[in-house]
Amino acid sequence: MCAENVKGTEVRELMGKAFRGPLVTQQQQLVLAELEGDAKLVYHCGLTPKRLPDLVENNPVIAIEVMLKLMSSSQLTDYFSVLVNMDISLHSMEVVNRLTTAVDLPTEFVHLYISNCISACENIKDKFMQNRLVRLFFVFFQLLL
Repeated sequence: MCAENVKGTEVRELMGKAFRGPLVTQQQQLVLAELEGDAKLVYHCGLTPKRLPDLVENNPVIAIEVMLKLMSSSQLTDYFSVLVNMDISLHSMEVVNRLTTAVDLPTEFVHLYISNCISACENIKDKFMQNRLVRLFFVFFQLLL
């Protein structure tokens, strides 16, 4: 029991760092291993829907795993809502793409995410950034097909 509390505390501390910046590989592997070993740890690691965008941008691999662990959560809709409404980026597309290949996501979520990607591409004023995001979106969209 004591060892479990130490591991849980360590994972919570690492998750706190994961929200603020990228973890080094060893830290990331530790978090992933502990989440794999204890499916309920995802509910006690400090993650909230509000903190999901920071996790997605700083540690997308961990974000993917926690989202997969949350698939049976009563808060899943809140997490999906945050994910679909966050700024479109390479990491957010990576997370959504990996989720679509791992589980059956609600069709309306995928459609809304695609729609938001298109809107984001249309609304960028900087032509270089617009071209970059459009290319990322088309790669993402191709992977969905």
